[in-house]
Amino acid sequence: MFIVIEGIDGTGKTTQAKRLAEHLTSQGKTVILSHEPTDGPWGTLLRNSASTGRLSPEQELETFLKDRRQHVTEKIAPALAAGHTVILDRYYFSTMAYQGARGFDPQEIRRKNEAFAPVPDLLLIMDLDVDTAISRIGVRGDTANEFEQRANLARCREIFLSLKDEPFAKVIPTDSDPDEVSRKILEALPA
Repeated sequence: MFIVIEGIDGTGKTTQAKRLAEHLTSQGKTVILSHEPTDGPWGTLLRNSASTGRLSPEQELETFLKDRRQHVTEKIAPALAAGHTVILDRYYFSTMAYQGARGFDPQEIRRKNEAFAPVPDLLLIMDLDVDTAISRIGVRGDTANEFEQRANLARCREIFLSLKDEPFAKVIPTDSDPDEVSRKILEALPA
């Protein structure tokens, strides 16, 4: 099974991805937990640009595509082919949202990605109002970077929620405690 966890910054994606991986591992499944941007050269460039100055919109989008192609080729596709469960903390839906907020057409971004990147079996959209998300970013000790500004996050949230009617998507409200969110995620898993 291929599960992607998405949502704006501050919704608890990383915490819930780890919890889900632990739960499925405890059930005897081989789980590959990964994230995007990756720790590879393209992903490192992207992460560093969040604090050192963003790339141009075109360079940023192209770098996300290069990072994802490498991720699919080297990690995601082999793990799925081996019958493992893959859980991703961010995927091309984040590119649709964050680069969509920079002016690119989210559907065109999706088309470019789905030309080489497998569609997940389950997309969990972690949802939280922007003001609460921003307050959580501050509580975790981070300073909001350019990706995490209010107007940008509001547009990104809109794009994520536009995916809610996809047959493989489930919106998970994250305004409750982490244990309750984990319970909702487990309920969303296919039987």
